[in-house]
Amino acid sequence: MTSILLVTDAWRPQVNGVVRSLECTAGELRAMGVRVEVLSPQAFPTVPCPTYPEIRLSLTYRGAVQRRMAEFDCEHLHIATEGPLGLLVAAAARRVGMPFTTSYHTRFPEYLAARWPVPVGWSYAWLRRFHNAGAGCMVATGSLRQDLDDRGFRNLMPWSRGVHADLFRPIDGSVLPDNLPRPIFINVGRVSVEKNIKAFLDLELPGSKVVVGDGPQLASLRRDYPAVHFTGHKSGEDLARHCASADVFVFPSLTDTFGLVLLEALSCGVPVAAFPVMGPRDVIGDSGAGVLSGDLRQAALDALRIPPDRCRRRALEFSWASCARQFLDNALAAQAAHKADRAPLVA
Repeated sequence: MTSILLVTDAWRPQVNGVVRSLECTAGELRAMGVRVEVLSPQAFPTVPCPTYPEIRLSLTYRGAVQRRMAEFDCEHLHIATEGPLGLLVAAAARRVGMPFTTSYHTRFPEYLAARWPVPVGWSYAWLRRFHNAGAGCMVATGSLRQDLDDRGFRNLMPWSRGVHADLFRPIDGSVLPDNLPRPIFINVGRVSVEKNIKAFLDLELPGSKVVVGDGPQLASLRRDYPAVHFTGHKSGEDLARHCASADVFVFPSLTDTFGLVLLEALSCGVPVAAFPVMGPRDVIGDSGAGVLSGDLRQAALDALRIPPDRCRRRALEFSWASCARQFLDNALAAQAAHKADRAPLVA
């Protein structure tokens, strides 16, 4: 049986695209007969991450994580995040000569620059050293692969994303208040500065605006935009029903590497309006399931004309089973390359 140790600084109880991607991939891998073990901050004492307290930073040392790695005794090591735990495990793996793959989930340099005056180039240089030390770096989209390749990242591997199409589906009726006039423009995700939600809320649009999610900007945006309907955090069936209740999904983010919420909206039959940037550009492609434009207001209005069945068809092109197969193929390829490098030369 193939076995994989998945190391991540992002894990439950966090609610974000990274955690969902890892959980869904691990679930599909287990269904395929792969043994998947997870090493997360739950195994160690933690402290909250500055400005992002939902993230817990592990307090441990290399020897402790090396012992954990030995206990799991897995064939393949995948380090999903560049946090304290990921860094310690990478150091331990190099010490014992164990190959590993990594994945690039978050445009951390842009997120950091949105909060503090840290040059983006400095952050990318540090990330490049981390990821290039592995046997391969998995990326979700072609746009991200090209961007990282241009920045000197090596051994980039495709690892797409999926959607639970049986959960996120067209649903008759609305769970939103009856007094919200149509059309309804919705945004779902973490309510924080890097998501650029103000760009959506400042648009002059007919009907109503709805924001689903929680985060550090929620209180201030509620105060500054009293006409907007903020629902707070939603999950599962409740989240699916909120998505399906909208007419257009507006995605103003400029920094996401993929945007799982885009697939979830499309799977509900809801068209997307977004800027023509990494993430939306890859998810929408030439499907006609959304409108990408530098004029986000016009994109939102134009998206009202897109039929729901076109959106649903596009979403069904993505599955977590395919995503897991890509992940496993990458892991096996990295193992094979490592064995070939270590094979003795035959005269």
